[in-house]
Amino acid sequence: MQKFVLIAAGGTGKRTGSPLPKQFWPVMGKPILIYVFESFLKYSRDIHFVLALPEKHHDTWEKLCIEHGVALKHKVVAGGPTRFHSVKNGLKSIPGGALVAIHDGVRPVVSLGLISSVFNYAQKFGNAIPVIPVNESVRQIEHGLSQSLPRDQIRLVQTPQCFRTEIIKPAYNINYRDSFTDDATVLEHGGGRLFLVDGDPNNIKVTTTTDLVLAETLLKTHQQRSYPE
Repeated sequence: MQKFVLIAAGGTGKRTGSPLPKQFWPVMGKPILIYVFESFLKYSRDIHFVLALPEKHHDTWEKLCIEHGVALKHKVVAGGPTRFHSVKNGLKSIPGGALVAIHDGVRPVVSLGLISSVFNYAQKFGNAIPVIPVNESVRQIEHGLSQSLPRDQIRLVQTPQCFRTEIIKPAYNINYRDSFTDDATVLEHGGGRLFLVDGDPNNIKVTTTTDLVLAETLLKTHQQRSYPE
């Protein structure tokens, strides 16, 4: 069964106010997005890549690839106004009868173990959604009031979220809703059952410049792992 990675990197930097989208922010002199590619190549050099990027930044990415010697084969598609639209567009380039791991373009420290786990579980059960426990107290705020929630029943959701294409492609044949925060919520909306797997606390999502400091520390360890023979 062919394996694909769909990297959702459709952000334009609007929320951060930065002229450079987060997926291009440099860590140790190299854009975050390149680390994402390298992480999946550690899992397999035969994996297929689809990258959803804002159209106005396709040239930016092409220049960065040349600058950093990125010669791997991948298909670039237009990102949309939301993550949902970027993924929906990217899925059109992925054939049926395959496995696809959908990953945030700003999670550069995804481990070999996590990648292997989601592909293995998705092949067996149809999908695999990585989650991690919550270590702090959690409160729900509604109408100006708050109440405590049992944190042992709460999980933080990560990517890559992996699916058989015959399951996830039909799930995306619907119109966007604000509740679609990730691929799991899209599948769940159509009645699909989710299969949760253990995520990785180091699999951070870079959302602020402060996160870059932590990402650099984690990547220094992550890069010491060798590529498969």
